[in-house]
Amino acid sequence: MSAADYEIRPSRRRSMALKDRLRPDPSNSLVKLVTRLIVAQAGVAAAIGLAYSRRHLPSIIITLMLVAALLGLAAMTRSGTHGAWVFAIGFESALIMFGLFRFFTSRYLGGTLFAIVELGVLLHPAVARAFSGVPRRAAGRFGGDPALRDASGEAFGGRAAG
Repeated sequence: MSAADYEIRPSRRRSMALKDRLRPDPSNSLVKLVTRLIVAQAGVAAAIGLAYSRRHLPSIIITLMLVAALLGLAAMTRSGTHGAWVFAIGFESALIMFGLFRFFTSRYLGGTLFAIVELGVLLHPAVARAFSGVPRRAAGRFGGDPALRDASGEAFGGRAAG
């Protein structure tokens, strides 16, 4: 093989490396947990809603629309973006309000308790960090504070002035 057979790969630009570092990691275990909980919530809502409907067509249609919306929400949260997290919080809050209204009018609680649990999981600080796209703190000289880590001896050429 000659030297012409080898191809030199161009180095990545700094902006590309920064984008890759700030992009949310969809393989994060907390994002997967939230997605699985939403799918489970859709299953529970379908099971309870269809059992409670007693062949009443409007109740069956509302239940199936709710399940479709929950599965769409699960597909959205799988991306792991901050926008998906905010939308999930809003959707779960609306689902809780709808469930409480339905409870007060017809004594039906199907899926509302699971929505409350899901909202609690979404509001947990670790889950919020998982959906924020900010990388974890690096264990450096000054913990993870980027302002202190970047200024550790850089201002005067690595030495203290005095």
